[in-house]
Amino acid sequence: MTIIELVGAVSLCAWIYLVFGRGGFWRIHETPAPPQAETARSVAVVIPARNEEKVVGQAVNSLIHQRYPGRLHVFLVDDHSTDRTVAAAGVDDRLTIVTARALPGGWTGKLWAMSEGLARAALLRPDYFLLTDADIVHSPDSVSQLVARAEAGNLDLVSLMVKLESESFAERAVIPAFVFFFFMLYPPAWIASARRSTAGAAGGCILIRPSALERIGGITAIRSELIDDCALARKVKRGGNIWLGVTRRTRSIRGYGTFAELRRMISRTAFTQLGHSVALLAGTIVGMAIVYLAPPLLLASRDATAEICGAATWALMTLSYIPVLRFYGRSMVWAPFLPVIALFYLTATFESAVLYWSGRGGQWKDRVQDAR
Repeated sequence: MTIIELVGAVSLCAWIYLVFGRGGFWRIHETPAPPQAETARSVAVVIPARNEEKVVGQAVNSLIHQRYPGRLHVFLVDDHSTDRTVAAAGVDDRLTIVTARALPGGWTGKLWAMSEGLARAALLRPDYFLLTDADIVHSPDSVSQLVARAEAGNLDLVSLMVKLESESFAERAVIPAFVFFFFMLYPPAWIASARRSTAGAAGGCILIRPSALERIGGITAIRSELIDDCALARKVKRGGNIWLGVTRRTRSIRGYGTFAELRRMISRTAFTQLGHSVALLAGTIVGMAIVYLAPPLLLASRDATAEICGAATWALMTLSYIPVLRFYGRSMVWAPFLPVIALFYLTATFESAVLYWSGRGGQWKDRVQDAR
């Protein structure tokens, strides 16, 4: 077997495993929520916000006007904003503004703000905390469905990957792949299974029981984590039950109008995901080249075996990408271009390492949170 045939065989085997052995991660669809629980539970919503004037009003308004029979109160944590974030949030009896104290060493900004909000919210002794972001607009029944799922499944943590903004050309090209790659790393079926250690969550929408948060030592237990949602899920799953799904109706209104903005969004955490390991970075580059880039290139190899492997692999890749494109209302014409989009992610991952090595890793809202 030649090298090129070996590459083709490895790529094909990888996609056979991904499609048939990776928990069906690519079957992206909304799971209907269970019937609403008879007992209305109380929910305290915590929103960390730093310079979110443009979006926070819609986010807060969507929560205050929930169709939810239980007690619901929103705690917006102002993380040292320099714009009109607090004023834009509005005024309501169900809204409390918490001003975060100075950021202590060893904490990321978001988690410190979240901790400040949770400390205040805990005084209400709620049945659940809802951790969400300042750019998330919740559907009117979002809280009801989250609580119903938690109650029906006796779950300690319920999370939804909200629908991300996908209006610009750059977003239409990149965002569906972001969701596809995320679920490839964290297959929802594996997350929900007690037999597997895989744990993941989407930070824009996490419902958690206070008892579960207390059991893991509170937010303090993950205070320095940059990928805080998945770190929280890992902690909670050790001794608890968690669930991750996807929704069209609750959505993010944070836009990324250009490829450069999207690249920065990806590069903020990509090298952190690899544990800052040069070996893992090299392995990721080689692995993605074989799994994503090789299949279309093999078609020009003039090696019959390699061409067959390349064609079969590209077909599997394309077919598995179609469900997420449908979820985002994109044409199936985008599906064969997944290798090109994967190359974009690969360059962003390498940039993430460069930013880390240069002392600018994890930069968000004027804070460097992942410096070497």
